Amino acid sequence: MSLQIETIPLGPLEANCYVIWQDDCTEPGGTTPAWVVDIGMWSKPLVEFLQGKKLAPERILLTHGHGDHIGGVEYVKKTYPAAEICCPAADAEMLTSPELNLSATFLMGISAPPADVLINPGDELKLGEFVWQVLDTAGHTAGGVSFYCEQASVVITGDALFAGSIGRSDIPGGDGLLLVDNIRKNLLTLPDDTRVYPGHGPATTIAAERKNNPFLR
Repeated sequence: MSLQIETIPLGPLEANCYVIWQDDCTEPGGTTPAWVVDIGMWSKPLVEFLQGKKLAPERILLTHGHGDHIGGVEYVKKTYPAAEICCPAADAEMLTSPELNLSATFLMGISAPPADVLINPGDELKLGEFVWQVLDTAGHTAGGVSFYCEQASVVITGDALFAGSIGRSDIPGGDGLLLVDNIRKNLLTLPDDTRVYPGHGPATTIAAERKNNPFLR
């Protein structure tokens, strides 16, 4: 049993899109179920990767609703109609509103189809043999979440926690005190060796961020 995670930066802000699959879970038709987490603009490279690996997305998971993380959702949903768009409940309205997802600020007008499934902190999601917990990391947006898999010692944090930084909170819907509190309660309490996959930039670990992140001292 092996979990695979591929990082594909997408769009002008190079938002990290993650493709997740269990490599020994191929179905009779020759495809392997997968998840795609956060899909930025210019998502053709993502689809080419999925097709090359014969991966069939079951879910499009969103850590939050900002435009740079949802810009390619519509294209991927059209390519894979069976993939369920799973969005944090408190960010659901951001998908269809360029004003709320802040893309209108940059004259981009990004929108995505409405969510098929609304998710909340405390939910559990299963891909193959791997169970993922939905963690509350709101503060960058009102509904921001992270996805944690204890079996694989990985957490996908969106724009809550980065290598050496945290998400912005000086934007509509942001709450800096809430963000730091949620990071301390729900991320820094994870095991030291947990690998952190953020919404932008390189991966890190919980131990490194607990020790070195200047925003969390």
